[in-house]
Amino acid sequence: MSDRYQGFTQTPIGKLLVKNLSLPAPMKLERYVDGAPLVDGTVLVGGRGRLAESLPGLLDTLGIASAEAAGDGERFKGLVFDATGITTSADLVALRDFFTPVMRSLESCPRVVVLGTPPELLEGPERVAQRALEGFTRSLGKEIGRGGTVQLVYVAEGAEGAATSTLGFLLSPKSAYVSGQVVRIGAHGTTDAPEVTDWTRPLTGKVALVTGASRGIGEQIARVLHRDGATVVGVDVPQAASELQSLMKELDGDWLTLDITGKDAPQRIAHHLKEKHGGVDVVVHNAGITRDKKLANMDEPRWESVIAVNLTAPELITRELIDQGVVNKGGSIVGVASIAGIAGNVGQTNYAASKAGVIGFVDSLADELTDGITINAVAPGFIITQMTAAVPFATREVGQRLNAMSQGGLPVDVAETIAWYANPASTAVNGNVVRVCGQMMLGA
Repeated sequence: MSDRYQGFTQTPIGKLLVKNLSLPAPMKLERYVDGAPLVDGTVLVGGRGRLAESLPGLLDTLGIASAEAAGDGERFKGLVFDATGITTSADLVALRDFFTPVMRSLESCPRVVVLGTPPELLEGPERVAQRALEGFTRSLGKEIGRGGTVQLVYVAEGAEGAATSTLGFLLSPKSAYVSGQVVRIGAHGTTDAPEVTDWTRPLTGKVALVTGASRGIGEQIARVLHRDGATVVGVDVPQAASELQSLMKELDGDWLTLDITGKDAPQRIAHHLKEKHGGVDVVVHNAGITRDKKLANMDEPRWESVIAVNLTAPELITRELIDQGVVNKGGSIVGVASIAGIAGNVGQTNYAASKAGVIGFVDSLADELTDGITINAVAPGFIITQMTAAVPFATREVGQRLNAMSQGGLPVDVAETIAWYANPASTAVNGNVVRVCGQMMLGA
């Protein structure tokens, strides 16, 4: 499913119209290809904070080349600025001093990461200054252009060594459609991370459960987790059994067909994982449905079915897996929320309630889980799938253009974000909700 408008803007007449009418000009985004280097170029690092000295070493671990000064005519694929040393509002000028001289030295599809300290862990002027970083990064994300992304990563004191997996994700094409986001590392207790021997296959030996795995976003989640070394157990409804089995056979995985809203579904899933795999390391609650109607016309079945599939089932399944000890130590639980759960959407009061509930689900469990188990969520924006292909043309076009990248995302963009959460080295990344939306211009 190609973006016809994006293709049109690359034609001679399209380029002319874009220039003269100031139309959106979506750039083809770079996405990760298995076997390619994480970053094809050099990352410039700067700042004077807690992470400044260790940044080159962290990047070197990932095979990312870095520089600490900009030479004449040198170009960069990424910028990382340690702002943890900014303690007053007057210190914020350091952002301008670092970024302004090098913004025109960036390659296409550049990645920018600002590192700070979680404001909630600070007081007084330092808390004020660190909170200001959010406005800076979100604004820069909307003006960087050329397929670039900008993120803010708050690193709690003591969690400096746990930032490697997050830097690898945010500086690479794996985060192509993630921008303007705030990530917290070590804000919910855990501040360390285990060593990863193979960063190209960090999930080797791990078992990953993916619901709604037969097609669309779920299929891509299964493929990316398999690429990273996991044994995937796909779950879907009996009606999708043929597609599910075909995919799992291709990925050398396992499958289970059932309705996740069934009374015995949590017990059946727990039993299957325990008996056949000895437990599970990654749980991805991807299955979801829509039953859209304005609230004035919303009947009870539409409301109840959406809440049951999108929210109640993930809650019950997670509780059963935790209570039975099926989730292994250091495991990762990921919920798939939606931008609708953050900004709302006409005709989707049921869907938006369920997806906001997924965010609440993450909030409620982030401090409750033990044994290094984490819980996070992704909130996709306009992702191009068979479902969105059925949306009326005008609505679809508007939905794709109202973000900083002027285009829709792909299912793999959601999958890559989930794979970052699932990486064992992301154990200090807990309680986060990251939007995969190209940085929506309005409402979020």
